[in-house]
Amino acid sequence: MSEEIADRDVPEQSLSPWRFRQARHDDVPRLGALIEASVRVLQAEDYTASQIDGALGTVLGLDTLLIEDGTYFVAEAHGADEGLRLAGCGGWSRRKTLCGSDQAPGRDAGLLDPARDAAKIRAIFVHPDFARRGLGSAILAHVEAQAVTAGFRRFEMGSTLTGVPLYRLKGYVEAEKLGIALANGESLPVIRMTKNRDFAAE
Repeated sequence: MSEEIADRDVPEQSLSPWRFRQARHDDVPRLGALIEASVRVLQAEDYTASQIDGALGTVLGLDTLLIEDGTYFVAEAHGADEGLRLAGCGGWSRRKTLCGSDQAPGRDAGLLDPARDAAKIRAIFVHPDFARRGLGSAILAHVEAQAVTAGFRRFEMGSTLTGVPLYRLKGYVEAEKLGIALANGESLPVIRMTKNRDFAAE
């Protein structure tokens, strides 16, 4: 990834209500609150309350290594009277871990090879107040573009059941259904999805 590009806020455009910037460590408390709100409201039709309770903070949460790597982003929206508000978040990773937070089991911080491996698309969440406005698609496009800048041509993710329809529309295909064991005895269904970027069509 071009650090010169990534370190600057993306210029605001009149047609976009969102402003993207790199996430900072001082964003972590607000990101945790956003992720919990997103999961409890937007994923309630796909997972039970017990699955959500067991997954929050482990499978569904923030990997702060992405912040250290400069590959995690927040989307801010202009409020009427309250200035910029955190509306969503998401990132990509050059490391082998497929999904999960700092506390997730089976993490692997080994580096991926852009010539051989797929970049990992990680932890895209939208606050319920900003759902169904195209923000999830905008975050996905932003992080894919950042990964391409770093030399990756393929993408892989561990998608929640809630995210699968959107990612299908964006060219991802289901590769494998995973059942991730949770500390409370539940299992969280997650779908590993992949996408090859079509450079010939650009």
